[in-house]
Amino acid sequence: MGVQMAKEPKELIIPAERIEKNILLIRGQKVILDQELAALYAVETKQLLRQVRRHRRRFPDDFAFQLTAQEFANLRRQTGTSSLWGGRRYRPYAFTEQGVAMHSSVLNSERAIEVNIAIMRAFVRLREIFASHKDLARKLEELEKKYDGQFQLVFEAIRQLMLPPPEPEKKEKFGFARDL
Repeated sequence: MGVQMAKEPKELIIPAERIEKNILLIRGQKVILDQELAALYAVETKQLLRQVRRHRRRFPDDFAFQLTAQEFANLRRQTGTSSLWGGRRYRPYAFTEQGVAMHSSVLNSERAIEVNIAIMRAFVRLREIFASHKDLARKLEELEKKYDGQFQLVFEAIRQLMLPPPEPEKKEKFGFARDL
């Protein structure tokens, strides 16, 4: 009787970091925009949205929503106008974790299944990171109460490290301005 070797875990079809960088916070929800989701599935955005329209009942507003004009303008400002966003004729759709999960029932390919699994794992990982951050803040408060003012400088330094990075400064436009 031979010893069975454990199967090597299948190499991820898409690196987790690529998925995580596409998860945005819009309306207080973690979402992936239609164009990025389509790229992950290796389908055209219009094909992805066609499936959503065909199965509209599977995508209620808390699973998928179209960005408002203001949200889209803010997004373009944050990412900079490029050919990626410049040619769009409509505002993008945002898909929550549940909306992404619902795609597994309407996109029926091997890649879609693998990508969905990877995306779900990325959402779970981000949730764990946020939970540990909140837990760390709570523990820091407890320590601060316990040790009163003795380590005030240390607590303040830790708080500064926990803050999100500052937004980059707006750069001055350069080039020639035409008087019209």
